[in-house]
Amino acid sequence: MEGRGAGAGSGVQMCQTVFPGHANQRGELSAGQLLKWIDATACLAAEKHAGVSCVTASMDDIQFEETARIGQIITIKAKVNRAFSTSMEVGIKVTVQDTLANIEKLVSVAYATYVAKPVGAGKIELKPVKLLSREDHLAYSLATERRRIRLDYEHVFQNLMQESNKEDGYYDTLKEEDAISTDLTHVQSIELVLPPHANHHENAFGGQIMAWMETVASISASVEVGVRVEAYNCEEWIKDQARHINSAFLIFNAVNDKGELLTFPRVKPTTKDGMRRYRGAIARRRIRLARKYVLSAKEDKPSDPWERSNQAYLSYNNIATLTHLAAKPGWEITSTLDDVKIWTQEEGDVLSLKVEMQVKIPADLAFSLLSDFTRRQQWDKHYLTCEVLQAVNDDEKIYYITSPSMTGHKPKDFVILVSRRQPCKPSEPYIVAGKSVTLTSMPPSSEYCRSEILCAGFQIYSDSSSSCTVCYFNQVTSGVLPHLAADLTGSSKSIEGTALECIKFLELEGSKY
Repeated sequence: MEGRGAGAGSGVQMCQTVFPGHANQRGELSAGQLLKWIDATACLAAEKHAGVSCVTASMDDIQFEETARIGQIITIKAKVNRAFSTSMEVGIKVTVQDTLANIEKLVSVAYATYVAKPVGAGKIELKPVKLLSREDHLAYSLATERRRIRLDYEHVFQNLMQESNKEDGYYDTLKEEDAISTDLTHVQSIELVLPPHANHHENAFGGQIMAWMETVASISASVEVGVRVEAYNCEEWIKDQARHINSAFLIFNAVNDKGELLTFPRVKPTTKDGMRRYRGAIARRRIRLARKYVLSAKEDKPSDPWERSNQAYLSYNNIATLTHLAAKPGWEITSTLDDVKIWTQEEGDVLSLKVEMQVKIPADLAFSLLSDFTRRQQWDKHYLTCEVLQAVNDDEKIYYITSPSMTGHKPKDFVILVSRRQPCKPSEPYIVAGKSVTLTSMPPSSEYCRSEILCAGFQIYSDSSSSCTVCYFNQVTSGVLPHLAADLTGSSKSIEGTALECIKFLELEGSKY
């Protein structure tokens, strides 16, 4: 077993000027060429960390926010965010710079997975990356969450496909006389892998395959285009010996000479397999839109709707929001007791609270007790009732919570997604994150004033086998009732009292184990 990786030196930057040979007929950098550059840069970052050859395992969804034109400069930065046993997540940032106008714009932020390939039959176990900055720590922490999304994607997709089988709406386009048969959009391309197309492993370069896929897809373009790549040995051109190399789905927009979006003609599937692909495209579109909506959300926007298509992204957003809040600089300490410290942070109209508690029970036990929100009333007087609306899985639950009424005001209620995560390494915290969501089965009622939780939760660090540090976070805007205490702008006594009750609850329950 050999260990590899320096970590801190795994960052790579590539700069390329867009020449006519890189552009399409509109004078814009072709997506295929950009994918080649992205893959080359990210692969080099992975190999710098691993110290051995690496191959592209997967590329997450890539969205291009800006286009680059001839004469502009593309800058691609890639860095290993986290190394697992034999694979790595590489973070990629692409910008375009117009040197004459002195303007730089973000083109894309993407993530790719690379697998280390040692020489011979030897095994390899990658060393962890060295975290040198706050940004490194954040990227490292959230890499595990993104990995969960990748592993869960197929499950979410299959659930949406099952739903589509029950809906008649998918057959509507079959009745449209002007719809084009999907059979007419098929395009096939055969490419011979020559030395310029190969990498230093003498295999077809992953970026080159992506470029070929984009070229074929652009010819067939009908909004979403599915592409499948197979490889054959030229000496044994037998179809049943084809090796599946890659599959991808590309999204295209039609534009006129002025850059204005045009409407695509509708398509209709004419075969059973065509209908399966048609439904799959709708399912993937739902997932893409959910991902874009959730991950681009502003902090002060209303709660997100909870649906099958966005479950993974809402969970990711829940954990990511709390992780970012905990890592923010500029916390100011406002109160100190023996076992409780309180920090606050103001940013615009957003007030953030951090309460640190020293507790004499193991961290895993505190995690178990605090992640069960139905027990919250036992120590938090601001919880009147709490029930589980939906047990999504072992790590995700949706709760309905009510709080007592205050003089002259209706009692408040909340619908909250609670996501919990156990640490992958002893130095990492246990996480319990809460964020408001919207459920169609639980609309607001006239009896309560529906309130929103932007970000709240716990990070629990193990200090020893019998003690831990519990950090509670809450982020609120004007008009939002704090979840831990009712008077953040006034005395801190309520916060301290609730924190002491929390410690008392944890240690009393911990003594029973």
